[in-house]
Amino acid sequence: MSESNCPCGLGMYASCCQPLHLGQMKAQSAEQLMRSRYSAFAKHEIDYIVKTTTLGQQQALDVAAIADWSQSNQWLKLEIVQAKEKIDKNHAQVEFKAHYHDGKQAQVHHEVSHFVRHDGAWYFLDPTTDMQITMKQPCICGSGKKFKQCCAQYL
Repeated sequence: MSESNCPCGLGMYASCCQPLHLGQMKAQSAEQLMRSRYSAFAKHEIDYIVKTTTLGQQQALDVAAIADWSQSNQWLKLEIVQAKEKIDKNHAQVEFKAHYHDGKQAQVHHEVSHFVRHDGAWYFLDPTTDMQITMKQPCICGSGKKFKQCCAQYL
């Protein structure tokens, strides 16, 4: 299976997203993390989706819903519309279109995602988690800054 094309569209899975999924490498950019997360949905690597969501949000993820979304769709292709790797020192933004088939018809999920770099690793900031966090609490990314001074503006 690892001899196949990578779902993200950039090469062979074994040398593209698989080393990230296996924890042998870390994404070097927000776009690379976005691509590897798309591939993780296509390959049903749910643990990777969880591990690459910002640390303070992981426990709030609906893992069963993520697994269902991953498995109930046929993932067709990923299109990166634009990547802004430096919104500020530790934040980036990637606009993408995830093409998939839901069993009835082709669909496109178009999103502008935000990412944060912490301790040398990139993480996805999930705007869908149902967390109660105040602006004065420590940030969910683990930066040590207050939420309002760090990731709040991206959620």
